[in-house]
Amino acid sequence: MEFVMKQALGGATKDMGKMLGGDEEKDPDAAKKEEERQEALRQEEEERKAKYAKMEAEREVMRQGIRDKYGIKKKEEREAEAQAAMEADSEGSLTRPKKAIPPGCGDEREEEDEGILDTVIKYLPGPLQDMFKK
Repeated sequence: MEFVMKQALGGATKDMGKMLGGDEEKDPDAAKKEEERQEALRQEEEERKAKYAKMEAEREVMRQGIRDKYGIKKKEEREAEAQAAMEADSEGSLTRPKKAIPPGCGDEREEEDEGILDTVIKYLPGPLQDMFKK
């Protein structure tokens, strides 16, 4: 069958026979070449990682310069300060720290209403202001 295929292909090369499932030639140094290729790939990958690590370090230096210039803190620093503040508040407590009361809940509403009433009274004529203040 192989002979028939080779005749049908005419002047086909050895590679064509390999593609069609023919006998492959065994290279005695194939394992060594493959190992060298893998080592070259590993080395290129390490060089690429080193290059990008260097670029990122340069970017971080630039970012830190901008943070210093404008007084901006890193996200991690802000979170650490907030955590430290919470721990300091609950240092003597035996229970977990209380959750912050969202704005608009509790006593703040009463103060806000008084502020609105004072604003309305301010625009009333003098005798009416005296009536509401009593």
